[in-house]
Amino acid sequence: MSLPKALQSKEFRSTRIGVLSERLIVFSLATCATITVLITIGIIYMLVSQSAGFFASDAVSFSGFLTDTEWTALQSKDLEKAKFGILPLLSGTLRVTAIAMLIALPLGLVTAIYLSEFASRRIRSWLKPTLEVIAGIPTVVLGYFAILVISPSLQFFTDGFTTFNATSAGIAVGILCLPMVCSLSEDAMRAVPRSLREGAYGLGCTPFETSIKVVVPAALSGIVSAFLLAFSRAIGETMVVALAAGTLPTFTFDPSQQAQTMTGFIVEMIKSESEYGTVQYFSLYGVAMTLFVITFGMTLIGQIIRRRFQESYQ
Repeated sequence: MSLPKALQSKEFRSTRIGVLSERLIVFSLATCATITVLITIGIIYMLVSQSAGFFASDAVSFSGFLTDTEWTALQSKDLEKAKFGILPLLSGTLRVTAIAMLIALPLGLVTAIYLSEFASRRIRSWLKPTLEVIAGIPTVVLGYFAILVISPSLQFFTDGFTTFNATSAGIAVGILCLPMVCSLSEDAMRAVPRSLREGAYGLGCTPFETSIKVVVPAALSGIVSAFLLAFSRAIGETMVVALAAGTLPTFTFDPSQQAQTMTGFIVEMIKSESEYGTVQYFSLYGVAMTLFVITFGMTLIGQIIRRRFQESYQ
């Protein structure tokens, strides 16, 4: 029995509107994706084109940029005496990042294991929001916290620390990265099927053995991704290191010394009065390009590791 013409017409209009709406949504999503790709290409083009002006200068050589142990782009007003070796900035960045990771990775993983496997629902309900509050603290506040609290605390135990040093900045950055490691690692562990835990219990494993020998290896892909994301976040941190690490580029492994990082130098260069077109100005983009290559490489490594250790469950 056929439907009345009025109902057929209404059903046709409804179907047509649904198809048009779906096409509009797909077009909007494709447009957003295209805009994202174009923005990324624009950023890369800007970095490459501007950093080319830095490496094209007679005062800079690519080999010297990678191997020299002095960086005096802001300290030296005489172009002929300026040194452009990236190693002091890279040293400061790695010192701060290493200290931050020594704090964020073990504490974040242990906290994630506790929240996922041992904490009661009541404890989890207040502990996890507390960590999220830490993640919401502005980085400039953590920078001043490092200067006013962490540095004086370090000076209380030893006289080797100055107000601005790599250790206090690294501790503050570690606090900043801790909620990220904890949250992402916990999500990865809670995604492990319950059947794996029950199988371990059936074989006589204790809850601790199940967590360490079963859950963590099964969630290794997500945990490693969280670690690499926190590492990239620490390398790219700006305000904390600009405030707490210092402004003196030093090529050393001593964490008690000042440590100007790559992002810290970019901030100082923006605040300086270097004229456009000078090698000091273009050095900003040379450092930014180096930072981009490092973070891009970390992203690629993270993708490879995630695919290598990713587990599939039915």
